[in-house]
Parts: sequence; structure tokens; C-alpha cells
Amino acid sequence: MYTPKHFAITDQAELLDFVKAFPFATLVSNGEDGLNAEHIPMLVHVDADNRVFLQAHIAKTNKLWQNLANQADVLVIFQGENAYITPNWYPSKKVDGKAVPTWNYRAVHIKDTINFIHDVEWKLSLLEKLTNTHEQKQPAPWSISDAPQEYIDRLQAAVVGIEIAVTDIQGKFKLSQNQSVENKKGVQKGLAQTQHPMAGLMKTS
Repeated sequence: MYTPKHFAITDQAELLDFVKAFPFATLVSNGEDGLNAEHIPMLVHVDADNRVFLQAHIAKTNKLWQNLANQADVLVIFQGENAYITPNWYPSKKVDGKAVPTWNYRAVHIKDTINFIHDVEWKLSLLEKLTNTHEQKQPAPWSISDAPQEYIDRLQAAVVGIEIAVTDIQGKFKLSQNQSVENKKGVQKGLAQTQHPMAGLMKTS
């Protein structure tokens, strides 16, 4: 990912917080069937040795785990807010006309190797963690135990676990940092007028 220094985010804690906030990822691989992309929610897991992993699952009928070997290289992409930026929001445009459209966005890339997991207990633990993570804001959170045990047994048998170590992580938050203070304020105002959530992320100082 091309990342000019003024857009680069290097703090791992900040990047992992972003992944947790935008967990629906694109998993890119190059296996026996060529390039492939899967769209799946990922969970950040920190083990007892403070190592960080992405965990997820796919349907067993998905041939990814058959076409891609364990320890194969993969790229996982997480995307947040994005917005078109019109030159009309730049006060400098009125002065010299030297402005062009662009796009602001936030994205995190993680590159490492993938492992496919078939262990029953591991998969059940993952399903519980995923459920608890995404149900916690519900008025009456659903839990695995709400479903019949035989149904859960069939469910876990129908999925394959995924685990990816987080050792190469890159973040690019393009929020007009390369613009003047006046132009950044103009972009923030323009985004606010359209009620775009990116307006609250802009730093104008």
C-alpha cells in the first residue's frame, strides 16, 4: 500500500483498535485457483505470550482451505470511512485555482501467513467469542447456548477456522493532512454539511 509519511499510522494499538471497529475484512490470497478474495468478519486475539492473531471462519464448502496451503501468504484489508473531496471545499481554489478532486479514507493492511484449523474446541471457542463481541450492544444479547446443542454441533462441523499472525501491519489514514490549515477546515466544513462521519475525524490544527 502506497503510504506517504503524512498519512502513515504506525502505532499498533491504534491500528488494532481500528480493526476492532471495522472487523469486516477482505482476505486476499493466491492459491491453486489463482487470486481470490473472501469477505469475512475477523476477530483480534491476543494469546498468553502477547502475540496478536486474526481469527475467523469460513464454510467448509468454501474451497479456500483446499486450494491454499497452510502457511501461505495472505493479505487482509480493513476499510473504514471514505469520502469524495471536492476542490470547491478548498479556500485556496478561490485564490489560484490550483486544486483537484481527491478521496479521503482510512484503511489497514495486514500481511502474514494463514493457518486453517479443524479442531472442534478451537472452532467452538471462536464462535463464542465472535458472538459475544458482536452481540454485546444488543438489548438482549444472543448467545451460543440459546441454540440447541445438536444444531451447534452441526454448525461447527460445517466450518473451518482461520488464524493469521499479526506481524506486518500498515495503516493509512488519508484525512487531508497534506493540506493547509485553511483547506483542512474547508474540507471539515464540507463534510459536516453532508453529515459525513469523517468530519469528526479531521484535525485542522
